[in-house]
Amino acid sequence: MKPQLLKVPKGLQKSFSIRRDVVLYFYNRWHYHPELELIHIEQGSGTQFVGDNIQNFQSGDLLLIGPNLPHYWRCDEKYFQRESQLYAQATVVHFSLDLFGNAFLELPENKAIRELLLKAKFGMKLLGEETENVKKLLQDLLDQKSGNAVISLLQILENLAHCSEKRTLSNTHYQEEYDQYDTDRINQIYQYSISNFQKKISIEDISEIANISPHSFCRYFKSRSRKTYSQFLLELRIGHACKLLSETKLPVAQICYESGFNNFANFNKYFKIHTGKSPLAYQKEFRKIAVHLPNLEVAL
Repeated sequence: MKPQLLKVPKGLQKSFSIRRDVVLYFYNRWHYHPELELIHIEQGSGTQFVGDNIQNFQSGDLLLIGPNLPHYWRCDEKYFQRESQLYAQATVVHFSLDLFGNAFLELPENKAIRELLLKAKFGMKLLGEETENVKKLLQDLLDQKSGNAVISLLQILENLAHCSEKRTLSNTHYQEEYDQYDTDRINQIYQYSISNFQKKISIEDISEIANISPHSFCRYFKSRSRKTYSQFLLELRIGHACKLLSETKLPVAQICYESGFNNFANFNKYFKIHTGKSPLAYQKEFRKIAVHLPNLEVAL
């Protein structure tokens, strides 16, 4: 798809940027930039799109997004309510792939960092106990008034490189340069889909939003996203079902229909294909974990 090019300001006398965003909701447009992005989501929840990957995000997530890899964070609908007192907050670092220079990254001591940056082209979610130290180092870097910030960033990358669990996000490496012609069209497709996936969306409906014929829309969406619109919609619905199963006490049958499925057998079938377990098993497993983690914020 054709995302929007986002130009990231560094400021004078700086080789990379770091900032803390405190906003009503995150920047909700499909976009990309030549810099790598390290983001710690401190507050917020919703749906994230990284390359061809769709999944939920929540407070505490730590992600590394590679250069020119399109991405998009869409906060939950509750963040868009007029009287909502919710806010989203994240610390974000943008830095160029050539910040340290090839010769420096080729040093034997920097092998782990070099491999981390290469894998980042697909995007990754970082987990494990080591991420807590990274989050602290990000805060220190944000507060840093003197000293060499590049050395501090290097220390963060060294810690990231040795995280015990790194989950690759996108299956596709995006290398092409994008034009801006259909940025608005893609964002209209995304926003309409996110707002309406709980009900039936026909190809005629979505092609009208995209302002192209139904036949052209199918080819257009598949060529840009590497998946059919039906697959895209299914992933949105499964992701929402996972969220309801883990955060509410709703019965599985109700979650099926609130996630946009009109057939319980199909819901079970596709949920198991995508997650490896049935909706009921998923719910029981999450509640079992929550019982042993009393501080976990979940409605049991």
